[in-house]
Amino acid sequence: MKNKIKDYIQIILGTMISGFGIACFITPAKIASGGVSGIATIIYYLSGVDTGLTMILISLPLFIIGMKIFGPVYGLKSFVGMTLLSVFVSLFGQLTDYQGFLEYTDKVDILLSAIFGGVLVGGGIGFVMRAGSNTGGTDIVGQILNLFTPLNLGTCVFLCDAVVVIIGGLVFGLERALFAVCALYISGQTINFVVMSLGNKYAKTAYIVSDNYERISDRIINELHRGGTLLNGKGIYTQQGRTMLMAVVPNQVINQLTQIVHEEDEKAFMFVHETYQVLGYGFVPLSKMLDSNKSRPVPRKNNIAKKN
Repeated sequence: MKNKIKDYIQIILGTMISGFGIACFITPAKIASGGVSGIATIIYYLSGVDTGLTMILISLPLFIIGMKIFGPVYGLKSFVGMTLLSVFVSLFGQLTDYQGFLEYTDKVDILLSAIFGGVLVGGGIGFVMRAGSNTGGTDIVGQILNLFTPLNLGTCVFLCDAVVVIIGGLVFGLERALFAVCALYISGQTINFVVMSLGNKYAKTAYIVSDNYERISDRIINELHRGGTLLNGKGIYTQQGRTMLMAVVPNQVINQLTQIVHEEDEKAFMFVHETYQVLGYGFVPLSKMLDSNKSRPVPRKNNIAKKN
């Protein structure tokens, strides 16, 4: 029950943030950055129909189709996410008359809308996805294309968004289409950040090659209270066997690890890279990640049989 309440709070917060971004930045700037919101923005300027209303009118049939193809995964959470996003877009749109907060007298205003709109929309959707929900829309079309074509899901969703951006370019002009691409990219990166990193304790993975790996290992255990893995390898120049130490540590202790390596072996070889998702003891429990992924669409077996 506690987790369900937390999920719905995230859905409400996420749809509110995304709705604000669409109504106050994306739509006022005439940026059709893919998805149902992009289609709704185009229709708003062509016919005057409220953006939020258009979003729910398009999303609802897609949601029903998704239910028939993928089963109950498109359940209550997804319906709530889809509906709330449309409601918040209409609410913020009516409060601001879809004029936003910028003057839009020059291109800088449009660029700022693309940047901040992309961050807000992506961040909000990221929160919704972390709760095991989604906001429906063209993502459902992408998942359907993925099921019935050899294309991967990322390509299918990209094609759906590309079609919307192209239509937006025909309606609003090439310049707005380029801004839409910027907003779409920023939104995607923000979604990745929120889903994969936020709250997951950023970490770094260090690979260390040193003859003193045993002393370094002892200090990692005793001083950093972390573990590691020893990997056997061979130097391509010397053709001699070498032992590599791999350790995953939180960001805040990477400098301590570097200092330990330096003190134990000034000639050690060490390289570090970002680690965005660390699951297991000392980091994010595996069960938590499984819970967050529980609403991933899985085609029904009878549908697969029909396809074959």
